[in-house]
Amino acid sequence: MSASAPTFADLIERARALVADGRRRVLLGVTGCPGAGKSTLVERMRATLAPAPPAGLAAQEWVAHVPMDGFHLADATLERLGLRARKGAQETFDAGGYLALLRRLRSDDEPVVYAPAFERNLEQPLAGAIAVPRAARLVLTEGNYLLVDDVEWLAVAAMLDEVWFCTLREDVRLDRLVARHVRFGKDPGAARRWVRDVDGPNAQLVAPTVHRADLVVPGAVLEGAVPEGADRPIGVGCRGER
Repeated sequence: MSASAPTFADLIERARALVADGRRRVLLGVTGCPGAGKSTLVERMRATLAPAPPAGLAAQEWVAHVPMDGFHLADATLERLGLRARKGAQETFDAGGYLALLRRLRSDDEPVVYAPAFERNLEQPLAGAIAVPRAARLVLTEGNYLLVDDVEWLAVAAMLDEVWFCTLREDVRLDRLVARHVRFGKDPGAARRWVRDVDGPNAQLVAPTVHRADLVVPGAVLEGAVPEGADRPIGVGCRGER
């Protein structure tokens, strides 16, 4: 991989190299502030990697995507805990459940592992929505808090072979966040307030964790990515070292 800013093909090469001979399951994490493009990047990678497995691995099944967002606490639980107005903050996720799932994936001793997804139209987690077969040698997972300096999240980071940190120019990131909230039901004013009052503190928590990442995805390439929910494909690529 070149020393200059890498292409999307370089990212794909690095991800493929992690599986080496394909015997051991590899967990690759992607993190960054809210709206930085994590899900978009991971889905683009999965779609590109799936039909082109390393030698000896099964096409499509060899790579899986398991998002941290499936471990959002349900709204009923958030209401009970008084956290509904902070949905998306660190304490509104089941970090222990996410860690348990990563441990199951790491142990690699089950024919299939079922993971929860997050349905944005409902804004709720869906249990057992993602099947990870034993053939999956590369599991991509993304979320805001993978490198946070907290006991549970440090245990999460320890389960991951590498963690990449997505950065994005702040004005672009904030515009995408507001647009996402509007797309999923908030009026523009409420969306801007949520980005300021909820997403803002979350970003302040996540941003300093960049120094723990194995690779930094620079904004120069992420700015060309299509925001989550858009119709056309994207092209992103980057790297940096811890």
